[in-house]
Amino acid sequence: MPQPPAYPVSDHFNGAIFFNPPAMEAAHIPPVPIPVEAGPKGKPRKRGGLISILRWRFREDRQPWPVLPPDPAPAGDPHRLPPPGAVSVTFIGHSSFLIRLPNLTILTDPVFSDRCSPVSWAGPKRARPPGRAFRDLPKIDLLLLSHNHYDHMDFPSLRAIRRRDDPVVVTPLGNARHLAKVGLNRVTELDWWGETRLADGTSITVTPARHFSARTLWDRGQSLWGGFMLKTGRHQIFFAGDSGHGRHWATIGQRLGSPDLALIPIGAYEPRQIMAAVHVNPAEAVAAHVAMGARQSIGMHFGTFKLTDEPIGAPPRDMAAARAAAGLADDAFVTLGSGETRLFSL
Repeated sequence: MPQPPAYPVSDHFNGAIFFNPPAMEAAHIPPVPIPVEAGPKGKPRKRGGLISILRWRFREDRQPWPVLPPDPAPAGDPHRLPPPGAVSVTFIGHSSFLIRLPNLTILTDPVFSDRCSPVSWAGPKRARPPGRAFRDLPKIDLLLLSHNHYDHMDFPSLRAIRRRDDPVVVTPLGNARHLAKVGLNRVTELDWWGETRLADGTSITVTPARHFSARTLWDRGQSLWGGFMLKTGRHQIFFAGDSGHGRHWATIGQRLGSPDLALIPIGAYEPRQIMAAVHVNPAEAVAAHVAMGARQSIGMHFGTFKLTDEPIGAPPRDMAAARAAAGLADDAFVTLGSGETRLFSL
């Protein structure tokens, strides 16, 4: 078993493992009820925990997603630098984005492999290819890695990026040991609310998220998870990583200021009794946008790997309905096409 990391004890680290502080949970959202069934002597028995997860994962009625062809001509040019006061965003798939500022090129949670799995022959397989191949991207200056799950930290992709570009990496505590295995050594680990500053003056703050970490059955909670707030000049860009709903969204906006552009997950949310603690649904994603005071948001973490039960097209559709219900303009919270590059003003 891995040795516990030596980090200061906090409200989310007890000296051995990282965890979600109870105060993070959203007080205004009622807890999701767990169905009960009769147990021995008629006493109720909860259908939660590992057994219910295994039953869900291996039941026979799970519907596969269709395999979608690549877009032959995705919109925009990822090599074109944005003008001052703008950012170029390219959706590669799932939580992988190319983000370009006039003086900085960023890649988030890059996954170019066919599967998000510890092996190449099993595990969740892509329903659509990467919107842009890595070979077609400009040189990467900075990697943002939110946590160590296989759909966010993909070793073959990271090896390719290290060989070609050897970028700086910013990640939450405990993840540098994983990155060293693929030769990435220019790594800054940060706790929640920890900040680092790049040579060009851009500051990066790791923000709280309601999630968990594990790459094996034996290392759960050995590394931290989180999002990132980038501040460049007077502008801010937020990348959420993975998260369930909670009070942290409002806290991020209050402590760091509202982002001009936020990348927020909208997929992998059904069934709610299992997923609510770690993944927002589209309505909660819109609520996070409002709670942070984001000016514009982009949906992510959908339509690439079938991790949960919702249909492949449900997250963007449900997000649009939640956006309308919240009274937001159509362009306040959008999704990008596979491989699309779009300019956003800051």
